[in-house]
Amino acid sequence: MSEPILPSGAGYGVGIGLLFSLLMICVTGIQARYTTYSPKDSEEFTSASRSVKPGLIATGIVSAWTWAATLVSISGPWWYGAGATVQILLFAMLAAKLKMNAPYAHTWLEIVAARWGKTAHIVFMFLGFSTNLIVSSMLILGGSATVNDLTGMNTIAACFLIPLGVALYVRIGGMRSTLLCDYTHTTILFAITLTFIFTVYAVSDKIGSPTQMHDLLAAVSLQDPVPGNAHGSYLTMRSKNGLIFGVINLVGNFSTVFQDQAYWQRAIASRPASTVKAYLLGGLAWFSIPFTFATTLGLAAVALKGSPGMRILTPSDVSAGLPASAAATALLGKAGAACLLLVLFLAVTSACSAELIAVSSLLTYDVYKTYINPKATDAQILKVGHAMVLIYALGCGVAGLVFFYIGVSMGWLYTFMGVILGSGVVPIAICITWRKANKWGCISGTVIGFVAGVIAWIVTTSRLNGGVINVTTTGGSLEMLAGNLASILTGGIISVTASIMWPENFDWVATRAINQPRPISVEMDSMRSATSDMAKMRPASSIETDVQSISGDSFNDQIEKMELDPVKLKKAFQFASWSSLSLFVILILVIPLPLFFSRVVFGKSGLTAWVIMGVAWTICSAVVVILYPFYESRDALEQISKQVLKDLFGKSNRHVTHLADNRVGVV
Repeated sequence: MSEPILPSGAGYGVGIGLLFSLLMICVTGIQARYTTYSPKDSEEFTSASRSVKPGLIATGIVSAWTWAATLVSISGPWWYGAGATVQILLFAMLAAKLKMNAPYAHTWLEIVAARWGKTAHIVFMFLGFSTNLIVSSMLILGGSATVNDLTGMNTIAACFLIPLGVALYVRIGGMRSTLLCDYTHTTILFAITLTFIFTVYAVSDKIGSPTQMHDLLAAVSLQDPVPGNAHGSYLTMRSKNGLIFGVINLVGNFSTVFQDQAYWQRAIASRPASTVKAYLLGGLAWFSIPFTFATTLGLAAVALKGSPGMRILTPSDVSAGLPASAAATALLGKAGAACLLLVLFLAVTSACSAELIAVSSLLTYDVYKTYINPKATDAQILKVGHAMVLIYALGCGVAGLVFFYIGVSMGWLYTFMGVILGSGVVPIAICITWRKANKWGCISGTVIGFVAGVIAWIVTTSRLNGGVINVTTTGGSLEMLAGNLASILTGGIISVTASIMWPENFDWVATRAINQPRPISVEMDSMRSATSDMAKMRPASSIETDVQSISGDSFNDQIEKMELDPVKLKKAFQFASWSSLSLFVILILVIPLPLFFSRVVFGKSGLTAWVIMGVAWTICSAVVVILYPFYESRDALEQISKQVLKDLFGKSNRHVTHLADNRVGVV
């Protein structure tokens, strides 16, 4: 094993992340002082008052979907990127239906409970928590492995310090602080991604151009041909293992998107009128990261094989996600290692913060409020939400530690997730979107599909490995493929067939009634009465501040009528359906399959065009997720800046009426 290129102190500094947490806490303080959004309100803590604009939601999607696997995958950059982008695009359809059929839900499990009752709620809750646990474990495993590789930091310490550092600002700022963290992370991520791209393909003396990259990869392909690839080349889409990985990737990511509260949370936090736009922008922008990052550093790791400064990678290193760190170190030395360490830290912390607030919401609303204290007050809900963030942060560390000690890597866990989660994909999708979906058909499809997936996985492992079943044999491509396909197909076929044979006729009244607030006119009447009683006891300026704060956070029936208009939401769903399905066909069928079956091996011009396409996509994505959110919030940022200057250099009246009246904040 090679010596770490960075000192262990760098790893511990990243693991704790106190400076970053303090920055996020300061931003939360500014938000609480100069806007009407206070994290001391449970709705703001869990759903950012359902007021976030599309640019920042898109940025949050990019950030939450950027796991350690995104940055350090070497297998099939296109299959990884496309196979994980289409789920976000298709989720736009579910997000539109969420706003139509359950606009005030806090979690997707609340919708299941309202429609199908306690049994379904418990069954799907198992899948929901399993999804979050697997995703969190992958984050911790991938992050800790790379931090250990670059700095020598103790893996056990990394497993606990990474989530606990994130929990500090999530506990204080809630959902909005998570989204602001996402923006910071995504900005730095794209800056470093572009740095690596131009280093590899423009200025590096080891590669320096797409042409030189082609020559190096062609030489490696001759020396060490890839089994299953056309002519054994790395420069082809004809890859048997790549196609198998693509199918596993597609199934597994459907599971983690459709059943991960983190994605539902962003749909819930977004304004109804722009939810579909946010998910389509976010999905397309995210694709550029795995595609260009993995194409750049993944191919560089192969091209530099055997060159000075490039470490030898074992299969376990690849499964642990270390090719990118090895390539970054070989290209830029300590600077490259430091850049990758920073971007990995931000990727892990940002995605981890999304998981913390997601699981906190599930534990608070679907466990505590549903089964322990149905009459919980807002203060009790907020208190439990805070506690659940810290409890789950410890749980993440324990889960990562358990998987580490039993020898499960990030790569193994990534391909395994569809085996146990895939059966719930179709039932959950039709629960939200199809009034005819049959309760018992979907429940039985989920349970039977789960069992079928596990059986197919184990039986295939036994048959292909002479009866030997362990971590190594169960992680094979064909073994995982069998389990993934059995799980999602069995669950889907049973639930759809049952729904066609015994259709329900659900009218969505129960789901639309979830947490439905009172119109502002009712609240204002009671508030005016209270204000009149207090007028003799308190200064007018104090009363004015209270009125502004409440009016800014109350439900506004005019906004509801405008943004929850059924006709507009139906059009949004239709747009999401056509656009997402079209992009699915293009990314999964039209582009890769002809290249696969034609057995094309890219020449120098072909690789150059491929690289240019990736760079252009990355630059456009950076504009969408970095500049667009800033543009959307320009008025609010200007107003907040003025108030900060008044506080610093003159008198300020703090909460200003124009912020409250228009419900604008930083995001």
